[in-house]
Amino acid sequence: MKSYRKELHFCLPSRRGLVNITPQVRECLRESGIKEGFVLVNAMNITASVFINDDESGLHHDYEQWLEGLAPEKPYSRYRHNGYEDNADAHLKRTVMGRETMVAVTEGRLDFGTWEQIFYYEFDGMRDKRVLVKIIGE
Repeated sequence: MKSYRKELHFCLPSRRGLVNITPQVRECLRESGIKEGFVLVNAMNITASVFINDDESGLHHDYEQWLEGLAPEKPYSRYRHNGYEDNADAHLKRTVMGRETMVAVTEGRLDFGTWEQIFYYEFDGMRDKRVLVKIIGE
């Protein structure tokens, strides 16, 4: 069995943002040489998320509206966590959207369903964040 590990780095210019990272994950798979196995992709910061869904702008807008309704950024005073930091909403949004995703690798390809893509969702940006790509297989 082979193992491959790479960190992707992101520094989004705004507090929140969504990035389709499927091309980067495909490149990692190509670099690994693994043809059968699994890819684990996880956010290594507690205010960011990795998940799989459709790459459709209306849906991206809906995420933002829905998450902001569940855990509004402001007023900062509504959260006990906010004191030294002002990112309690980011922690809550990450909990809802999830930390990681796993994809099967079949014949050297990401074994996706129709329309599936991998996304990085930043909830407290404007600083360096990391995503781990770990691939295990043959």
